[in-house]
Amino acid sequence: MILKIQNKYGSAAVDTLGAQLMSFQNADGLEHLWQGDKTYWGGRAPVLFPIVGALRDGKTQIKGETYEMRQHGIARHLPFTVTEQKEDSVTLTLTSSEDTKKQYPYDFALHMTYRLEEDRLVNEFRIENTGDEVLPFAVGGHPAFNCPMVEGESFEDYVVEFEKPETARCPMIDTSCALIDFHNRETVMEYETTIAMRHDLFYKDALIFDTPRSRKVRLVSRKTGHGVEMDFTDFCYLGVWSAKNDAPFVALEPWVGCATGKDEDDEFTHKRALTFLKPGKEAVFAFRVKAL
Repeated sequence: MILKIQNKYGSAAVDTLGAQLMSFQNADGLEHLWQGDKTYWGGRAPVLFPIVGALRDGKTQIKGETYEMRQHGIARHLPFTVTEQKEDSVTLTLTSSEDTKKQYPYDFALHMTYRLEEDRLVNEFRIENTGDEVLPFAVGGHPAFNCPMVEGESFEDYVVEFEKPETARCPMIDTSCALIDFHNRETVMEYETTIAMRHDLFYKDALIFDTPRSRKVRLVSRKTGHGVEMDFTDFCYLGVWSAKNDAPFVALEPWVGCATGKDEDDEFTHKRALTFLKPGKEAVFAFRVKAL
């Protein structure tokens, strides 16, 4: 079921399946979110939980047992329940069940809130530990944006622009297994603020910024100024991705956690940048997107 929220600055739509954002438009009706063409990539903005990226061979060790999870975790494949809806916001909830525990053996509640605050769309993840043991998890967003956004532009008219100069030596993704090789890095920026978009940047998968100085980033057209600005203050990593078949979109992906590193073993709790949440506690992460 598709749910719509709106205010005078724009609108958004969310699917109860996976709590996935389906649309983000400004007041003029210009669609900023990628609309999921399977020719390139059928997703739009999947919710990543309790892992980000891939596990080695799709498997991990938890409490002495082997569990299997598909890339980016379980949340994006499951129906959420609408727990609150207003004109300008909606909250959807996924709770643990016997089925989720076959892949991830913990008790949790994941609340996804989408809220329009003037010209910004807040994407909020609130994770509750509803069990009696520590809850380890990763969480992240994966929104892709049209690039170009309007007729007469090209992919190459756009740049990714950081708020501060970045010197980025991005770890490479081993495309044979989708794991991250943190000891094999490629210099993407040398004290620069912008990366000009080219399709070949993504032929080896995503650019991973694991030590960004910036807390804001833009995908913006040098020709028209159309694009988006993202505040990802609550997140430690940023992925920038487009499909390798010259897709007309760019995803800006804020993560707390990442795919398994090639230098890691398969013990779940050994994964980089996990959050460990005590019983009865909750953690909140939010990023904000502004239409330009």
